[in-house]
Amino acid sequence: MIKFPDELTIALVDECKTDFLAQIDKEAAIELDDSDLQRIDTIGVQFIIAVVTYIHAQGKELKWTSKSTILKDSLSQLGVNDEIVMQYIASD
Repeated sequence: MIKFPDELTIALVDECKTDFLAQIDKEAAIELDDSDLQRIDTIGVQFIIAVVTYIHAQGKELKWTSKSTILKDSLSQLGVNDEIVMQYIASD
């Protein structure tokens, strides 16, 4: 399981990238958990989009455990409507 930190900002993205890529590359099915996410900036949103796109491009199964309202609000404010990403983060 890949668990997003409580803050996903420009200061933390490089650190997360290394950890996330290692987990994605060794697992056939990926589970993302954003239940701790409390703060995200634009770079964090871009990072999540890149992670989801990368998982999809690898042909791996993706399950999204929790859907943070912070993330949904940020995606909405930024006008993100990428089909690959939104299939996992769509409103309930």
